[in-house]
Amino acid sequence: KLKKMKLQLWRNATLLLNIDELNILIDPMLGEKGSLGQFPMVDNELLNPLVDLPFGEEELQEKLKTIDAVAVTHLHPDHWDPKAIELLDKNVPIICPEIISKQISEAGFKNVIAFNDTIQFKNIEISLTDGHHGTGEIEEQMGVVHGFVFKNAEQSVYIVGDSIWCEEVEQAIKKHQPEHIVVAGGAATFVVGDPIVMTSHDIIKVCETSPNSKIWVTHLESVSHAKEDRKFIKEKIKENHLEERCFVLNDGEEAELGV
Repeated sequence: KLKKMKLQLWRNATLLLNIDELNILIDPMLGEKGSLGQFPMVDNELLNPLVDLPFGEEELQEKLKTIDAVAVTHLHPDHWDPKAIELLDKNVPIICPEIISKQISEAGFKNVIAFNDTIQFKNIEISLTDGHHGTGEIEEQMGVVHGFVFKNAEQSVYIVGDSIWCEEVEQAIKKHQPEHIVVAGGAATFVVGDPIVMTSHDIIKVCETSPNSKIWVTHLESVSHAKEDRKFIKEKIKENHLEERCFVLNDGEEAELGV
């Protein structure tokens, strides 16, 4: 029997998905605390990322040796930073939407697997999903974002990526019926415009739309434009009696994704 899928949150949107004995690193931001500096249009002077990775340099190097592939949803620096470009093996398969593949190749990666719909990687089916990284003018500046659905013989996990609750996310849930959904929370908002990732209200919507799924909340307490922290989101989950199936991951925490 296949081993269960596992998910480990490293920090922000950086996740290690273990599926079918493969280690897939998603949206690697590997630089140390403060290495990305200030973000534009933010009403504070905090340096990003706000926290270090939950393990030291040596352990990071060891973990990176076990990576079978890297999946990148989009190229914002809190998902694909200079440190990741520096540290990742240039021969490791990089799975990404076609729209960003050229830039990844130009960074020296020799095994870029770009796609627009669905691909097979070993025994895993990977499908691309759409989303909205904000609304209106802010969304135009943020650019196109995607998510991924990873599916093996037994179950599937939908990594929504940096998107607010929208019709595309709802469609992806209905189409793929994932057992697990990973959302970017924190309600990150610039000094103008609406949130660019999910608010707690959006997260509740995901739970309601997919009553048989487990929901995992990431992208918390690591970037300077986030407005909702773990404590706040956990309270909202509790108020809506969803604590049995909606979970807020801590940095470094590993979860077993049971069917």
